[in-house]
Formats: sequence, structure tokens, C-alpha cells
Amino acid sequence: MKKEPFQLTARQVQWLLIVGFAAVGYGLYVRYLAIEYSPVALACEGGLQTWLCKTRAVATYMFQHSVFGIAALVVALLNLMRPSIVLLTAGIAIAGFGLVLYNTRLAGVAVALMILGFARPAPATE
Repeated sequence: MKKEPFQLTARQVQWLLIVGFAAVGYGLYVRYLAIEYSPVALACEGGLQTWLCKTRAVATYMFQHSVFGIAALVVALLNLMRPSIVLLTAGIAIAGFGLVLYNTRLAGVAVALMILGFARPAPATE
């Protein structure tokens, strides 16, 4: 019995596009309007306690410790072992953050592994 490869429906592709664009868009917002924007950086380093400064601190900690890249790689490996729309959605969102927020190497490998997940057979349904 030949197993069919993992394929997405049109609705699932639209969902993944929305998630991917939202993740990259929010990553760009955090990078260019919170982390690299000098007035915000100086205000946050000066002790300002707003949600933007807390977001900046969390994002900075996470990309300094490669959390986005490692998480994207783990999710991509899980998706490679057992492809599913849930893992693919999480992987695209995390890799989108990783690609924009300075974890490009690990997030790039994760994207490549997610693409390889389409060559795997779909999980068996009972």
C-alpha cells in the first residue's frame, strides 16, 4: 500500500500564510521599533517600565540565547518525524521570529527541515 505524501488544503495554506506574515510582521515591529530604535532603547535602558520595554527585554534575552532558532529547529524536527498542520504552523511562526530577530542560521535550517517534511508520508488515519 503506497502512502500519500503530506499535503495541505487551500484553507490550510491560507492559514499558514496569515500566521507567517503575522509572525514576520510582529518580528519586524519589535526589531525596528523597539530594539534598534534609539529613543526607545535609551528610554528603556533609562528605566521606563512600559509593555514595549518589557517586550524589548524579553525579545533581547530570547535572541541572545538563540531561543527562537532552537525552538524552531525542535518543532521542525518533530514535524519532519510526524508531519502535521499544528507543528507546521508553530514552526513557521517561530521561524518567522527567528529569521527577523537575529537567529537566522538555526531558523533557516528549521525552514529547510519543514520543507523536507512535505516529502514524508502523511500520518495514518484510523
